[in-house]
Amino acid sequence: MDYVQITATQRDEMLKLCGASSMDDLLKQVPEAIRFKGDLKLPPAMDEMTLRRHLSALAARNEPVDSKVCFLGAGAYDHFIPAVVDFLAMKGEFLTAYTPYQAEASQGSLQAFFEFQTMICQLTGLDVSNASLYEGATALAEAAMMAINVTGKREIIVGQGVHPHYRQVLKTYLSDLPARYSEIPLQNGVVDTQELEDEFDPDTAAVIVQSPNFLGHIEHVDTIAKFAHAHEALCIQVFNPLSLGLLKKPGEMDVDIAVAEGQPLGIPLQFGGPYLGLFACKSQFIRKMPGRLVGQTVDTDGKRAFCLTLQTREQHIRREKATSNVCTNQGLLALRASVYLASMGPQGLRETAQLCFNKATYLRDQLKAAGIEMRYPNCAFFNELLVKLNRPVVDVLKQASDADVLAGYPVGDDYPELNDCLLIAVTEKRTKGEIDRLVNLLAGSSTARDSSATLELAAHRPNV
Repeated sequence: MDYVQITATQRDEMLKLCGASSMDDLLKQVPEAIRFKGDLKLPPAMDEMTLRRHLSALAARNEPVDSKVCFLGAGAYDHFIPAVVDFLAMKGEFLTAYTPYQAEASQGSLQAFFEFQTMICQLTGLDVSNASLYEGATALAEAAMMAINVTGKREIIVGQGVHPHYRQVLKTYLSDLPARYSEIPLQNGVVDTQELEDEFDPDTAAVIVQSPNFLGHIEHVDTIAKFAHAHEALCIQVFNPLSLGLLKKPGEMDVDIAVAEGQPLGIPLQFGGPYLGLFACKSQFIRKMPGRLVGQTVDTDGKRAFCLTLQTREQHIRREKATSNVCTNQGLLALRASVYLASMGPQGLRETAQLCFNKATYLRDQLKAAGIEMRYPNCAFFNELLVKLNRPVVDVLKQASDADVLAGYPVGDDYPELNDCLLIAVTEKRTKGEIDRLVNLLAGSSTARDSSATLELAAHRPNV
């Protein structure tokens, strides 16, 4: 909004309108014991021109992702976004984050959400999707609570390959519920299935696995799902939406609930959010599903129409008996994902996923030639590599940053046993020259190789 200042005369007029003679008089309802005494240590007020100059100087200290070559991943990725996504998402009729409650006045938005749900179902191979949740971490927490409601059991088993932030959010959600949280360690970069069998309890409601996992490795989801179902528990998968251009869909592996961070689908990197939670499940669980659902119906004239459906599951009707406290969705970001998926199409999604995999494979091969090994060389991957460095990670990151390269994510804070490792993400945006430059930096050289060549779209697929 525009900058609006307030004069002493205007302040006096406002106090008079409130029936108060001064600020102290206005605040007399606040007990003296809790009122702040003294002056706040704030700098003098600025006029509008000075304030704009000051804020611009602060903003200039930020480094936009386009100012460096980005190999950061760990849940948020530097993918290409077609121009049509920004154009359509900024149209006035769509530019709101809120769920449209009045169907008769919101047919365009409701149709967009219906198409979003349809595309997420096609992407995951599952029966039903909601109209989005806040982001990937809370989508996973909602999935775990849904599993507890569906099964009537209380234990949630989580593989340590699940994003560390997601696990923290899940612990917070479950902390005030009569539920138990257990973690299964990794064995050679993937879930230790023997430990899973040992940890499994008759009161286990769900097993949660991420694939590709946080370290970039592809898990044996179908085996884990089969084991969970044999013990009357649900299987929840955290997935990367772009990886499904190549990898098996959750529905094809008999996963019960699939959740994801939708950021790779046309949403830019922006200080960690706002992002987009994807949530899909089997049809038999629909009445326990969180979030808004848009359905297709007919109006009084027999024409196709859209409306919010199965609302008796929700908080604004069921109150404390609702399936979830979620009573809205990420409408604008769901629209961006819809436009992205529609503009890319199935072939575009496959080619993008193929490019990510091919370029990650090229990076692996070049690193190996430079004497730098993968931490778990036998693990299959999609577009992220866990690299074991022969120098301190912090030194490598500093050298790379000075060369305008964001070399990757240091995983040591999340996995202390991997404090000599770097997680590197490769997207379709990275060129051969940029990858070669990264290899030289990791190998201790500052000389970039030929940046004119490009990587071609090859025909091979991940070895899974």
